[in-house]
Amino acid sequence: MSTAEPDGDISVCVFCASGPVPQQHLDLAAEVGTKIAKRGWTLVSGGGRVSMMGEVARAARAAGGRTIGVIPRALVDREVADTDADELLVVDTMRERKGLMDAHATAFLTLPGGIGTCEELFEIWTARYIGMHTKPVVLLDPDGHYRGLLDWLRGLVDSGFAKQHSLDVLHVTDDVDTALDACL
Repeated sequence: MSTAEPDGDISVCVFCASGPVPQQHLDLAAEVGTKIAKRGWTLVSGGGRVSMMGEVARAARAAGGRTIGVIPRALVDREVADTDADELLVVDTMRERKGLMDAHATAFLTLPGGIGTCEELFEIWTARYIGMHTKPVVLLDPDGHYRGLLDWLRGLVDSGFAKQHSLDVLHVTDDVDTALDACL
């Protein structure tokens, strides 16, 4: 298993929707992929070629970027594997998928998505909060997709179920360039 290069190369793992979404979200994914590539960074993704997941990878490659996809064998047909990825890693389980995505990434960026995207965000964010890694965890929310979730999380702090520091380790922004800057 290879991991992010120790010489300072940046590789951003993007969590996002893999199902049908409005065009604005596909455009956001394309902008993120393009800008990751233009910075000379590597994109790490869930290895699908559909929806936002596919769009971010296609845009990164179109802009000259390198892409690494990690997909469970059971989802190869369901998500339609990104066979154009520079490196496509097929694993047996979702846990293996997340482990390889984590190992290949120097930062994590979450775009709009559903429960799978939220699960990926929460796992990597929790690991960051409890000190299992120090990689940046960024939430890009340009249109308020996560507004309700963020309000609920602030309520957890207010009610004592979470500490403010847990929210502080998650960088939330509505701007693509600010989100990518936070990945350093």
